[in-house]
Amino acid sequence: MKNGYLFRELPEKLRALTDLALDLRWAGSPVARRIWHCLEPYIWARTENPFLTLMNVDSEALEVAGCDQELMREMSRVKQLIERCHASQSWFEQHVPPQALTRVAYFSMEFGLSEALPIYSGGLGILAGDHLKSASDLGIPLVGIGLLYQQGYFRQVLSDDGYQLEAFPYNDPNCLPVTPVLRDDGDVCRVLLPLPGRTLRLRIWQARVGRVTLYLLDSNDPLNSPWDRGITTNLYAAGSDKRLLQEIVLGLGGWEVLRSLGLNVDVCHLNEGHPAFAVLARAADYAERHRVSAAVALRATRAGNVFTTHTPVPAAFDIFDPDLVAHFAEPFLLNSGVDVNRVLALGRRDPGRQSAGFNMAYLALHGSAWVNGVSRLHGRVSQKLFSPLFPRWPEREVPVGAITNGVDFETWSSLSARQLWCGEEDQPLTDLESTAHRIEQADAVDLWRFRAEARLTLVEYVRQRLMYQLRVRGASSAEVRQAGHVLEPNTLTLGFARRFTEYKRPNLLLHDVERLKRLLLNQDRPVQLIVAGKAHPNDDQGKLMVQAMARFAMQPELRMRVVFLEDYDMVLGRHLAAGVDVWLNNPRRPAEACGTSGMKILFNGGLNLSVPDGWWDEAYVPEVGWSIGSGEEDAAAVRDAREADLMLTLLEREIVPEFYDRTADGVPLQWLKRVRSSMATLAPRFSSNRMVRDYVQQAYVPAAKALQRRTERHSALAIRLCEWKRAVDENWQRIHFGDVYITDSDGHWHFDVQAYLSELSVDDVRVELYAESPAGDPVLTTMECGGAIPGAINGFVFRTTVPGDRPAADFTPRIVPNHPDAFVPLEVPRILWLDRDTHPALRS
Repeated sequence: MKNGYLFRELPEKLRALTDLALDLRWAGSPVARRIWHCLEPYIWARTENPFLTLMNVDSEALEVAGCDQELMREMSRVKQLIERCHASQSWFEQHVPPQALTRVAYFSMEFGLSEALPIYSGGLGILAGDHLKSASDLGIPLVGIGLLYQQGYFRQVLSDDGYQLEAFPYNDPNCLPVTPVLRDDGDVCRVLLPLPGRTLRLRIWQARVGRVTLYLLDSNDPLNSPWDRGITTNLYAAGSDKRLLQEIVLGLGGWEVLRSLGLNVDVCHLNEGHPAFAVLARAADYAERHRVSAAVALRATRAGNVFTTHTPVPAAFDIFDPDLVAHFAEPFLLNSGVDVNRVLALGRRDPGRQSAGFNMAYLALHGSAWVNGVSRLHGRVSQKLFSPLFPRWPEREVPVGAITNGVDFETWSSLSARQLWCGEEDQPLTDLESTAHRIEQADAVDLWRFRAEARLTLVEYVRQRLMYQLRVRGASSAEVRQAGHVLEPNTLTLGFARRFTEYKRPNLLLHDVERLKRLLLNQDRPVQLIVAGKAHPNDDQGKLMVQAMARFAMQPELRMRVVFLEDYDMVLGRHLAAGVDVWLNNPRRPAEACGTSGMKILFNGGLNLSVPDGWWDEAYVPEVGWSIGSGEEDAAAVRDAREADLMLTLLEREIVPEFYDRTADGVPLQWLKRVRSSMATLAPRFSSNRMVRDYVQQAYVPAAKALQRRTERHSALAIRLCEWKRAVDENWQRIHFGDVYITDSDGHWHFDVQAYLSELSVDDVRVELYAESPAGDPVLTTMECGGAIPGAINGFVFRTTVPGDRPAADFTPRIVPNHPDAFVPLEVPRILWLDRDTHPALRS
């Protein structure tokens, strides 16, 4: 029994395995995998699922395992490792002052923590899972909020002709590493959510991720209607009404979980726009508890909200019919006293355009004070995407920053890679920077042996998985036997695995099939390719791409060199990351927000061949891998042909020759130099521990501090900010520029600019001089108030001096709102530019 939830009874010596199987931080990590292999090698080899392995081992095998000394030693070792991790002073305790951050609530539509908990579809979920794991490692006070899906995302099956079919197996909570949250009376804890004409009952489950708890909501309660029980059936449910209900459950229901469990949070982190209703629930809860208006409550609480956007194109935003939003949200809004039209305005570009769709990303942005993309390039792309919300503001001043994603070392490294990084020290590794010297100093022969063994392990795994795949499909015994001999452990191995969709160009390699075949079938310097990936069930074009690649792999002459593995999941991803020599990534720039799949090979000595998009745009230097082009963004057809040719050219002329260029001892020194540089310099930069540290320092702690300022002394600052914004809005159309005087003296331009501020004070605005820069950031100078204009009502002269190394006509005065505690332009996107046509001195 665990928290009132029944698990199988284990022999006393093995009872600690239940706790380990339920800990999604450690259960599947390389340090614990030997335990499950020792316990039940067949089930473990088939599933690599710690929880299923434990739950399905037969009783006789359990009795034998209780006497297995190797298993006992492994259990003791892992237990001591985890205890040391939890007992040691965490990074958070060392670097964040007490009371600076109480708790973070991390909301996400999906979490990719383990193959044992299949409630993820791809990169967004994997990122969320790695975020929770690193938060545990670093000691961040964080809880996760998500949904427990009865079917989750689909499982992929290929037909005989390579076409994708979908299966939706049931996620039985009894077969998942989750436990119900129980009330004091032993009943399952539920939260109640008002919906039109009924109350939705949501059960609360919890999953343990080291020191972090993930709370999951489930609508499959017997007292709900059949329709409502299906709200949490599928990840990303089809149909706008059910999809909207999922996001209402995640946001409104997720906040109610925090409130009902007494979990006080100062930061809400919205992983994408899906949970954006949480900002409304948080504001409504604050308004009720502190007896302030909805406007003051939102002004106060948004300071503690962080919004991470993963979207590279506008079409990827979730947009709902405003009437549908009003219908489903009406009961909540009535209870909280919030006007529905004010809520709908938060999800629109133009608040007054009532027919416009309700954009969840806009709601998240309008309810947060910290917004970031997931790579530097994506940050700039996001500034362009959100620029319509900030009319007349320069694109580079749109308030979207960037914190580049990272991936979890313990999840994506092999056991041998972990030993290479850690040596013989059996300890948690939270700081790759401190052990990078081990990689730099590793003997070339040892490093090459490590890579060869990793490739062999991958080849053996691919053979077993392909044989099973063919048996399930009903292939002949001859085909199954042949699958047991595909690939070759000494051959350069390329890997490509991701979602099959048009912008990712998964079939770019097939642009010149005959040339690719010559590369693969070269007898002296052969190359082999492992491919995996799913298309969304509604993406017919993506399914055709899957079929084209699968049929390419089925060609008789290629079957020994090319493998398409169905049902890409975390298990397969982990094996590919460990053994692939070169990871291929060829999206159409700048459509890849980050693309973390290529990061996972860094820990294991793989190299990247990628378009400079997402993270690779900031990571690439010639010493660590290869870049397909220089980031050109010309017409798609032209670019696709050019980059397909360039990718094959790089393989033919640089990558393949370098891999096979060996010393007399058979060691590729130049290749290993590149491997060493990639591992030592890139792995620390793109680990999720670095990413979470960045979130703490750049977003969480500042957000908690801003929230405290706005909520202390009975929300005094939030009330003043509302009054200030109201004054700015009421007067903005009446402020205007007067005359501009420019003089040249001592090689400098002296600007005197007149501004009439209506009823605003000098402190309510900031007058600036702005000039674009051909390269880099623009020139921006704050002008000083030089006094009142004689005879004018609330008119002032503002002055500044700038270097005269460029024409005075390059500079334009502007007025922006100013308050030391306001987020401008995020909260107040007002801006007034001087009309250059009415001022001859500023005409070009």
